[in-house]
Amino acid sequence: MNQDHPETNLETGADGVLADQHEAQIQALRAELEQVKEDVLRERADLENQRRRVARDVEQARKFANEKLLGELLPVFDSLDAGLAAAGAEPNPLHEGMELTYKQLLKVAADNGLALLNPVGEAFNPEHHQAISQVDANGAAPGSVVQVFQKGYLLNERLLRPALVVVARVD
Repeated sequence: MNQDHPETNLETGADGVLADQHEAQIQALRAELEQVKEDVLRERADLENQRRRVARDVEQARKFANEKLLGELLPVFDSLDAGLAAAGAEPNPLHEGMELTYKQLLKVAADNGLALLNPVGEAFNPEHHQAISQVDANGAAPGSVVQVFQKGYLLNERLLRPALVVVARVD
């Protein structure tokens, strides 16, 4: 340091202060840049999550768009079932026509995601069956379905209507 020129010391001191200020500004800007990067990543992740949610919601809406219609057709299936049972097993044109109509209707419904639950002989499943009574059933496994009063239906693996069943008594 030159003592002959005190203004030089002041200038050097001022330069040092300016350098410190610039360094502080650089550090502040770097911290702000890091914060902006984090915010951008967070926003990008939020947008991706929202896109996935919307895609899932659209898929669910597509899968279950016909739920109301198919639900309203269930009494028609029940009526055809009852008509076929009343017509007996003898082949006749009326029975064959009803059976063909029933099969066609089931195929159209199946093509739209509807699956029939007719669980005779299967183990009772409270997620798909509604037990209306229990009976002593010789030859049936305990807890199995021995009779179906009303068939159940699944729409794209979601329960639309449970099957009403009678279950073999568990000893």
